[in-house]
Amino acid sequence: MPMLSEMDRKRVIDIVSEILEIDPDELSETSLFKEDHDADSLRAIEILAALEREFKVEIDQAELARMVNLAGIYQVVDEAASAKG
Repeated sequence: MPMLSEMDRKRVIDIVSEILEIDPDELSETSLFKEDHDADSLRAIEILAALEREFKVEIDQAELARMVNLAGIYQVVDEAASAKG
């Protein structure tokens, strides 16, 4: 099962921190976007759309339920990239 490279993880962090308007150092793999960083559902959708553009993958909006922190995003993006082949 392919895992996101360190460079890809860095790109995810850059995207998320930019959309949430926080310093990348404030993000941890398990910090929750909504609870810890005041993200709303609109920002979650912005993150999903930005990830789709950046990684050229399709992510179902149902996956937002799993995309609550970096660890969840890594998993979802990795699965989307694997499905793309």
